[in-house]
Amino acid sequence: MALLVHLTPEKNARRIRRAGITAGGFRRGVFCLPVLPSYVLSHQWLRELRRGGQRLIVAVHFRIPDDETVQVGHYSNSGAEMTAAEAVSVILHAEDPRGYEIVVPRSIAPTELHRIRHVRQVAGWRYHPDSHGRRPCACPACLGRGEFKAADLRRRYSDDPPIPTKPQLLEQLRNAADDDDVIVALYDLGRRSRGDVVDVAHLVDHPNPEIRSALAWALHRYRGTEPRQLLTRLASDPDPEVRNAATKRR
Repeated sequence: MALLVHLTPEKNARRIRRAGITAGGFRRGVFCLPVLPSYVLSHQWLRELRRGGQRLIVAVHFRIPDDETVQVGHYSNSGAEMTAAEAVSVILHAEDPRGYEIVVPRSIAPTELHRIRHVRQVAGWRYHPDSHGRRPCACPACLGRGEFKAADLRRRYSDDPPIPTKPQLLEQLRNAADDDDVIVALYDLGRRSRGDVVDVAHLVDHPNPEIRSALAWALHRYRGTEPRQLLTRLASDPDPEVRNAATKRR
């Protein structure tokens, strides 16, 4: 019998003891690794899983028959089908087993569980196995909002120039040379914190519909009666793009 370990948030432990492990994920299975001589390799996915916001991860040990068909491979490819015993051997003898995973294509019954235990919360890698010592990527796809030290990493490593401060944007709005400068300033104001809507209210009757649309996009970040009134006016604008920007919540 192959002994495997599945990592899951602690909040799921009681349900798993009662009903087993439910097959899920985009590949419809239970993701796991064999219990290896190396504690770190057995629990290598722990830090990466914690990036999703879970504070405490537990390890669920279970057994399946050696001859049961599973999928095994590096997370960067689709994996190959083989028996559970062969999959354990592939990972055990891999030159670099970091990033490997086994997918059992079914749920695990409570009778197949061996034990559920707490594990150290600092094992494994984050982002990808060789990320330590490399310059992190600060794009939204790699670094989500609210992740550990996300704001600091974006500030230090983002290739995008920082958004100007609100006083700078208002100055840019007042001194705009053309409509394009006004639109850029409005969209950047829409990414900033809330403020006094009087600074932009005069643009609600601007003849350029692109400016009115950018104004509507920015107004969703303002709070109070006057911004809502301005959005109501823009929601009945003759231009459909302006109406859509005014009625679509951000």
